[in-house]
Amino acid sequence: MDDLPPPLLLEILSRLDDSADLARCRVASKSLNSLAPDIRSVNLQCSYLRYAKSRSPLTRSSVTPFKAVFNKLVSELHTVESVSIGVEKPLRLVAYDDVEDEEDDLFLNDVSFVKEWLTKVSGELKSFSVSDFWVQSCWRRSDVLSVLSSYCLSLLELEIKNAWLSVDGLTPMPKLTTLTLEFIRLDDENLEKVNECFPSLKVLNLVGVGGLKEPKIHLMHLKSCHWTLSNAPESITIISPSLVKLILKCVKPNLLAIETPLLSDLHLSLESACHFKVKEFRELRKLNLESTGLRNLLNTLPFGRTVRNLTVISTRWEVPVGVTKSSLELLLCAFPNVTSVTLTSGAWSEFETYPGLGGVESRAQMKGLRGITAYLTVNDIEITLSTIFFLLDNCISLSSMALFIHRDVVSIVTSSLISRCVARCARVQWKWGMWKEGTKDAWISDGI
Repeated sequence: MDDLPPPLLLEILSRLDDSADLARCRVASKSLNSLAPDIRSVNLQCSYLRYAKSRSPLTRSSVTPFKAVFNKLVSELHTVESVSIGVEKPLRLVAYDDVEDEEDDLFLNDVSFVKEWLTKVSGELKSFSVSDFWVQSCWRRSDVLSVLSSYCLSLLELEIKNAWLSVDGLTPMPKLTTLTLEFIRLDDENLEKVNECFPSLKVLNLVGVGGLKEPKIHLMHLKSCHWTLSNAPESITIISPSLVKLILKCVKPNLLAIETPLLSDLHLSLESACHFKVKEFRELRKLNLESTGLRNLLNTLPFGRTVRNLTVISTRWEVPVGVTKSSLELLLCAFPNVTSVTLTSGAWSEFETYPGLGGVESRAQMKGLRGITAYLTVNDIEITLSTIFFLLDNCISLSSMALFIHRDVVSIVTSSLISRCVARCARVQWKWGMWKEGTKDAWISDGI
């Protein structure tokens, strides 16, 4: 390897994801050791094994402190553009009650530690990611946002996980375009500081951010937003004229206000219906809708006419007494121009329970439906077949059906279902697959 040209060696080193691997390469080769200071990124993750050794009376004296290892790596580089530091996944799952850790050796958002290395690299730093050790960070409030905004004037991407963050002293970071806060306790209950200090954000991920009361996202340049709320605020507001994709998961806010005229891809997860305040979605084409009270939600949605591709996820369908419309009819009433529908197992099971149509109007609405993807449990093959045949008879434009059968269904039932469906309708392109909770979908055959 020492015979390779230096630029090629540097490229190889730059592709190493783990700085620990880089350190091993430096020991193994003089050429690699001489080129290593030109690497522009640091990625160091504390493993559970290292953590365990640092706690054991037999080995702790021989373990170099994690922060010291990181500081040494940073100090040896000429220019640092990207920093990623954190704890590996097994450590993230450690509960405070299991450890009662009063130490701070893995409190990575500690301001004194951050300042120690940040002052050396802040001028060129473009990306910073830190995944803290929750056991040590959950009860220590950090002013790391204030420090980053003071030193990192060129920062473009920021990711912080597993921390308690204060916004005291936070100043605007006009160059930052991507912000991810995951499993964060945030002292900014309405997101006022986030809106004020990150005006140029194009990508915002707020996953499991607690402490929010009436949060409002008001960002003019935002294009993609993933927002999962860990509590149940009274109201949720999103005003983003450039937003194209939104993933929103919440419980049941009293008010959900969305003003995003360019939105084309929406993933919405709600427990049940709430009060909507929504400007018209003229560009909305793709919708993933998830709810435990989907029937009520479908009756209250103030949008849907532009949706073409619809996915329905339900974990608890409830068929009210005296119902006159099937679940599919409700979907087609709410989304009259849909051409493709995906029904998860809960939605399909309810449809099997009550597949009937209400009348001529409902039949007319089904003419535009061209493709159905469904996940089947096949508790009774005759009921499943009658539901499939009902769709074939009433959806006259239907040209494609992709049916995934649960892996626990015996093979003779699966074979019978496939053969009878193919024999019943030749105009449809049949696709068959298998599914099971926690496993990846697999195709049995494609394009029969």
